[in-house]
Amino acid sequence: MIFLLLSILFSTGLFVIFKYFGIYKVDVLKAIFINYIVAFSMGFLLAERQIPILEIYLEPWFPGALVLGALFIAIFFVMAMTAQKNGVSVTSIAGKMSVVVPILFGIFLYNESVTFFKILGIVIALIAVYLSSVKEEKQEKNGTLLFPVLLFIGSGTIDTLLKYVQVNYVADADVSVFSGSLFGIAAIFGFVILTIRTIKKREAFGLKNVLAGIILGVPNYYSIVFLMKALQNKNIESSTLFTVNNVAIVIVSTLVGLLFFKEKFSLKNKIGVVLAILGIVLVTIA
Repeated sequence: MIFLLLSILFSTGLFVIFKYFGIYKVDVLKAIFINYIVAFSMGFLLAERQIPILEIYLEPWFPGALVLGALFIAIFFVMAMTAQKNGVSVTSIAGKMSVVVPILFGIFLYNESVTFFKILGIVIALIAVYLSSVKEEKQEKNGTLLFPVLLFIGSGTIDTLLKYVQVNYVADADVSVFSGSLFGIAAIFGFVILTIRTIKKREAFGLKNVLAGIILGVPNYYSIVFLMKALQNKNIESSTLFTVNNVAIVIVSTLVGLLFFKEKFSLKNKIGVVLAILGIVLVTIA
């Protein structure tokens, strides 16, 4: 349970850092690239079992890391496009509601338990995610449904694939180096994109973006590592874990936004937080 709590804590930390990115006008793509390099380096420096970098392609989990690394970058761009075309509120809801994908896979792929209270808790949790995430935006956007759908599927696929690779291919001692590897692969894709962008528009990288990336990299690395360690716990089903993890992040992030960033807290948001707590209690009891 301690790993789940740490994952929630560090994931919420990412929310806070991204808030400050907006305040200080950080180039998010550049910071994300540096963040992946930092997380990659930590993965190999803190690994329990040392594996030569040039030999990681021989590991059974490497294909999974390759796909996840590519998805990390792809979903980053889908999130950006969703925010531009459909608004921040839709982006937040689509990303967080994607928890239903790993929940369903956990039930059908791993034959996890299905009880009345568990299903009720999950349904309440999903309603809570929506109510907690919805914001009153000044400008109404009428974008295509393509990007929200892609974000929903992509985010859910990342969680589902992470669980699948962890269960079938990643040994307990390899969690750190596996996490570092998928971040390293994401960094390679990010480097290619940055190179193409630089060719089109030459501009300085900026010390501010480097520092922002370093600050982001540490909690990003630990959010993945602690989530994977939590998934190793045989006493917690993945459908329960993903529900508690995602919904708890929504609650804490919403409260942080209210207390530290003076965000508007509507009646819907208040109801969402109350329902989120109820959903977590029901799923945990079940």
